[in-house]
Amino acid sequence: MLTWHCQTFNELSNNNLYNLLKLRSDVFVVEQNCIFPDLDNLDTLPDTRHLFALQDNKLVAYARLLAKGDSYLGYTSIGRVVVAKKSRKDKIGHTLMAHAIEETLKLWPDSPIKIGAQSHLEGFYQSHGFITVSEPYMEDGIEHYLMTRETEVSL
Repeated sequence: MLTWHCQTFNELSNNNLYNLLKLRSDVFVVEQNCIFPDLDNLDTLPDTRHLFALQDNKLVAYARLLAKGDSYLGYTSIGRVVVAKKSRKDKIGHTLMAHAIEETLKLWPDSPIKIGAQSHLEGFYQSHGFITVSEPYMEDGIEHYLMTRETEVSL
């Protein structure tokens, strides 16, 4: 069974902070062979929330929720969306994204959401109500699209 947590930086235990940073590094830096500044000073902002799921006390999924304007002017944002490699067969990515959208809209109900999505995940995000709003662009050596989601979406 998954247990979900949504915490500020200061609420994170040392173990949870270490585990979420390790998961991000394992996937985004090592698995995707991408050198980028993961520690970008957004994790510690007072309004940032760290959404994560534990299964048998092990971190299996994570997303970072950013307040309006912290990443994109006029938008909240969901980023660093990641599922542990061993848990991907369980298809919890959709559950993670649904929780991330729900928590973001609960925290900031009047703000649409903008994300920078890796292009191979465009369809995944579209299935959660996001619309592609840019041409493809390169970020850290990986093709991305900007995508937005309004506060009310019928799926």
